Amino acid sequence: MTLAVCCYVPNIIGYIRVVLILVAWCAFNNPAFFLPVYIISVILDGIDGWTARRLHQTSYFGAWLDVIIDNMGRSMIWTVLFQWGWLISSLEWCVFVCNHSGFGLQWKSGFKKSPPWVNSIMANGFKTPLGVFTIAGLHVLPVWLYGYQYGFLTSALHIPHSLQILGILLLAAGRLLCMCVEIWCVWIHIHYLTDIEETKQKN
Repeated sequence: MTLAVCCYVPNIIGYIRVVLILVAWCAFNNPAFFLPVYIISVILDGIDGWTARRLHQTSYFGAWLDVIIDNMGRSMIWTVLFQWGWLISSLEWCVFVCNHSGFGLQWKSGFKKSPPWVNSIMANGFKTPLGVFTIAGLHVLPVWLYGYQYGFLTSALHIPHSLQILGILLLAAGRLLCMCVEIWCVWIHIHYLTDIEETKQKN
């Protein structure tokens, strides 16, 4: 492994994100500290992608690292908030293994032969209304649930309880849609692996 890739600017941003997630985890029971630190790590997630393209520093390692860090952050919230949170976290890690072992850096472009409903979500790097709705469910729902459980949505943001519940329902719908895509990814990967076995047996 070349150290030059590890020192790419977007990857350094990734290392900073890891530190921020660990700091947020240590302050999990303090919403006033946890949320700003965690949200900064999320903002940096967008900056590292932009930086990679701007500086021509995209890499297989960077694509892998980016998703690893995203999963770390969401897994932390899901598993600490709920006993069953490990189920959602496990599915996300399973999908990560499936997508990156098959497509690597170009994992988003590996859905061209998908069903129309999957393509409509994945089109243009999720930059469609349905894609944004799905990604909001993936990334925003755990943070929203954290704010709801710790009373931050009420005490700090003064969001009416009815709107808090509506937000949970809408984001949960987006997350369920995302889960459908995740299950489809796992199913396709199973087909991919079994096809390899069938080809080996024929040869």
